[in-house]
Amino acid sequence: MNLTTSYLGLELKNPIIVGSSGLTGTLDGIVSLEKHGAGAVVMKSIFEEEILLEVKEQVKEAEKNPMIYSGLSETLDYIDLHIREDNLGKFLQLIRDAKKAVSIPIIGSINCISNEDWTHFTKRMEEAGADALELNIFLNPADFKNKEFEKAYFRIIEKVLATVKIPVAIKISKYFTRLGLSVKALSETGVSGLVMFNRFYSPDIDIEKMVLSTPQMFSTREEQKETLRWIAIMSERVNCDLAASTGIHTGEDVIKMLLAGATAIQVVSTLYINGPEQINKMLTKLNHWMSDKGFDSVDQFRGKISRKYGADPAAFERMQFMKHFSEIR
Repeated sequence: MNLTTSYLGLELKNPIIVGSSGLTGTLDGIVSLEKHGAGAVVMKSIFEEEILLEVKEQVKEAEKNPMIYSGLSETLDYIDLHIREDNLGKFLQLIRDAKKAVSIPIIGSINCISNEDWTHFTKRMEEAGADALELNIFLNPADFKNKEFEKAYFRIIEKVLATVKIPVAIKISKYFTRLGLSVKALSETGVSGLVMFNRFYSPDIDIEKMVLSTPQMFSTREEQKETLRWIAIMSERVNCDLAASTGIHTGEDVIKMLLAGATAIQVVSTLYINGPEQINKMLTKLNHWMSDKGFDSVDQFRGKISRKYGADPAAFERMQFMKHFSEIR
């Protein structure tokens, strides 16, 4: 079957992308993922806070020594520049090495919460050879201080698009006041793609010790339902590509997302659970299903289900809700 997919203007040999994670944080990992069939990889994110916090720690150490630090010295500026360049240098070198070692697209990633001075990193990533950029804009709905939650997305996008020429995708949350309108507005900013959705830290409680306990780190298939629903609703209503993320573990899940209208599929948890060979298993299932249904290419069935939502998805969902619950006795 022809599994070729165009995502962010890049040609992928298939629609399965390995999302940002420890799996994509080393050259060996990226090479292995290509070997097992990945269509592209999103590099492990560099965090806005990670760099800033490291700078603070170095400053604390410097302040303990009056011989090298004073209010009039340039130590603070030196430390700030040195740490930023060191961290960024390692990240950029991985991009360069990966571009030489594999033929699949390499998508750089930044996890960010503001539009401050991290944005110049994007130009350096472009110069290092990144094929595209994914911004994981991680604005937490539990942040009571940020009163302009949704406006922050648009400020970040505007600043980055003015900095780079490579395609930019935005990984978003589902926590918007009007998700449908917000997704449509984001798609009209000039970004090349939207990734739906990122996954938040969800703590549990140990009732015996009465403390917070370690949450479930990996997604479950149950979590894909919101992604599936919104991909189906929005795929015909946006001006950019949509990538499905969270809870996608099997070949069946990949097929569902493509039928809903996803351009590409991001996977992570299933590879931690089942190993990178899971990519080939998912592709095998997709090939067999396409053969059984008489499809020669992914484009022949992409979005087949989303079209059922028609011009009024709210009315369609209301009708389905009524049909479902009227049958419960």
